[in-house]
Amino acid sequence: MNWTLVESDEALAAVLASLRGVTEIAVDTEFMRRNSYYPHVALLQLCSDDHAWLIDPLQISELGGLRELMTNRECVKVLHSCSEDLEVFRHWLGVVPSPLVDTQRATALLGKGFGVGYRALVEQLLGVELEKGETRSDWLQRPLSESQCHYAALDVLELVPAWAILKEEARKQDRMEWILDEGAEAIRLLLEREGLVYRRVKSASRLSRRQLEALRRLCVWREDLARNVDKPRGWIVEDKAFITIAQAMPEDLEALASLDALPASVLRKQGSTLIACVHKALAVPEEELPEALPAPLAPPQRNLLKALRSVAKDIAAELVVAPEILISTADLELLIREASGATITEPERWQGWRATAVIAPLRDSLPGAA
Repeated sequence: MNWTLVESDEALAAVLASLRGVTEIAVDTEFMRRNSYYPHVALLQLCSDDHAWLIDPLQISELGGLRELMTNRECVKVLHSCSEDLEVFRHWLGVVPSPLVDTQRATALLGKGFGVGYRALVEQLLGVELEKGETRSDWLQRPLSESQCHYAALDVLELVPAWAILKEEARKQDRMEWILDEGAEAIRLLLEREGLVYRRVKSASRLSRRQLEALRRLCVWREDLARNVDKPRGWIVEDKAFITIAQAMPEDLEALASLDALPASVLRKQGSTLIACVHKALAVPEEELPEALPAPLAPPQRNLLKALRSVAKDIAAELVVAPEILISTADLELLIREASGATITEPERWQGWRATAVIAPLRDSLPGAA
């Protein structure tokens, strides 16, 4: 097995020079996320052929070359199950790999299974059984052991030939565009999650528009604090407490305390700040309030959801695609709301190949379709 541990800016510059002009590169990261808001990068693995470069981010400071590589439009970055890796890059480099191929999503789009893990993918495509190795390793410890480096190198060394097989299949099925669209969608999902935290809070759909504005402001405050202290948002204030506060809209500390929604320490330290969020929400003009979230589907709509899900499975079978990646339940619900007369904003993921292959036939199957 060929791998090199890169532990200096000078060595990294040499690696990046050797990779200049490559059109595809396998990428992986090792990181730690124990009781923190951010994932902390511990290792970056790169491979374009049969040699893995293991870049130690704790030993380098010149990151411009890596940013350039990760955003080079002429070089496709190939990762497997990339959602957490994208968070790592976003925090560490301030950019995300693009254009992007996620081989887990590619596998689903080529009808080879949904949610297939890396070890299973390598065994399925290459007949190689990887050891579990250092899955629970402390990647931030130094020096890295030989075993850790061996394990990390495999994550990209075997990804190169696995992707070669998937890519050939994608070309045969004329689905490379589909796979690259999925990579772009993974990036969009990351950015959506960052910007609309309040919309994902359980029970937020029960709130009025003004209550929702209070929840939004509370979540923005918590997100900023979580980032500053690098702690999970739930350690600061739980979602359930925010829902209680937003529903009650307390106007002073006494009213906030009476809700019994916060630990005494949080009430003492942050109570005034939380009340300020409520006051600001109360002052927002009606026309500037966020749109209310849609209520859960009514019983007839839930029955329609079952029928629409069945249609989606039939479409997936015809396309030989894993049904789970074809369209999400949230998107099926959005189609039903549209058919019920609601005004919707079409997600960008409904464009491209899905527009004609998925969205159009699903719309045609709904009651009242022409």
